[in-house]
Amino acid sequence: MFDMRVAHITSIKTNKTSLLPHAPPPAGSDRTRATASLPFFRVRDTMEGMAYVSENFWHDAVNKATTDLFTFGYKNIIKPNFVFNHTPDVAHDQMIEFCNVTKRIPPLMWLLREMLDYTDPVLETTVMGVDFANPFGLSAGLDKNCDMPVLMDNVGFGFETVGSTTSRASAGNPKPWFHRLPEYDSMMVHVGLANDGSDKVIDRAEQAWTNAKTMQVSVSIARTNDDKCGDLDEGIEDYCISMRRAAGRSAMVEVNVSCPNTHAGEPFTADPDALDRLFTELDKIERPQPTLVKMPLNKTWPEFKDLLDVLAEHNVQGLSIANLQKDRTGLEIPQQWEGGLSGGPCTVASEERIAQVYREYGERFAIAGIGGVFTPQQAYRKIRNGASLVMFISALMYRGPQQITVLKRGLAALLKRDGFEHISDAVGIDA
Repeated sequence: MFDMRVAHITSIKTNKTSLLPHAPPPAGSDRTRATASLPFFRVRDTMEGMAYVSENFWHDAVNKATTDLFTFGYKNIIKPNFVFNHTPDVAHDQMIEFCNVTKRIPPLMWLLREMLDYTDPVLETTVMGVDFANPFGLSAGLDKNCDMPVLMDNVGFGFETVGSTTSRASAGNPKPWFHRLPEYDSMMVHVGLANDGSDKVIDRAEQAWTNAKTMQVSVSIARTNDDKCGDLDEGIEDYCISMRRAAGRSAMVEVNVSCPNTHAGEPFTADPDALDRLFTELDKIERPQPTLVKMPLNKTWPEFKDLLDVLAEHNVQGLSIANLQKDRTGLEIPQQWEGGLSGGPCTVASEERIAQVYREYGERFAIAGIGGVFTPQQAYRKIRNGASLVMFISALMYRGPQQITVLKRGLAALLKRDGFEHISDAVGIDA
């Protein structure tokens, strides 16, 4: 089995530290010994001395009241009058523009952090050697070009996965990219990896990671979706170009081999030998940060296990489980709508697959659970089934940006109710 080389970024939990590029850690520290071959990393103390919202009566009360107010306002005012009165493609573009405008207003960002960022020591965790203020992240697929980290950091996300981004800029598939399915808490997604190209996106991600107050930034890389797609070797080199660009410039890197909306299809999940060829080449690229692989949802367990057996022999530390739902069985969806389903249709299948993987590979891979997380209870089920991190997108659209606070407050309460001192103690107990 492959030696887990990124174990050398193991963090010092008691110091609540965060990795940032460009300077070495303090001489003689544990991190110095752990990263002797990684001179471009330093340690920044991001949370030392900060009071937790959960431990301050008045701050906690303001946080709860503000969250309730935002929830009411989004449901009754913002969503019907400013979001759902537009097509989802237009609403998406307006959201990105809103993020680009508001991130340049520091007083507004400070206010959001003071009002909405709920912090509690029970939520802090260290996964794959990376420290997180909380386990919740924005999944890849929404912030394709790295426009949202400032806002996501200030509303209290533990991490964000930017992208997926590709070696060449891509316009993606013809629009419309999205269709709403509110009866299923779902979006039909058919973007096709539109992005500005990994040279530009990774530059932005590195800057966002460097400037973030507490949020970690991950980059998701994929194969370019355009008319230049060639054979398998061309696809492998496409991934390698982006991996070389990403090495050492983010907290994590995710390799997306399961996008269902591209010209080239999913050759690296269709054949374990193709997946092995890809990661044999990626293994040659030195990178200090942990690597996750974004897995498909619609595989039988034997097929899925064959892929994991390959990944277990390579420089892979985690799995993102899972990508969009392709199965429309039992759902009333116009046949002409192309793409995969987010949100509600993924919930149960994702939970079941996380538990299967944790039972058989819990000591080998960390799991980031994705799919249909709208409530603290749903997030908690993913964690108890084996997920150390939890990612979502659809809840932002259907519930609003304050849903991150709802999830954090609710999860903290569930953990304390069940007697857990740290979220890591709950991971996999139901698997």
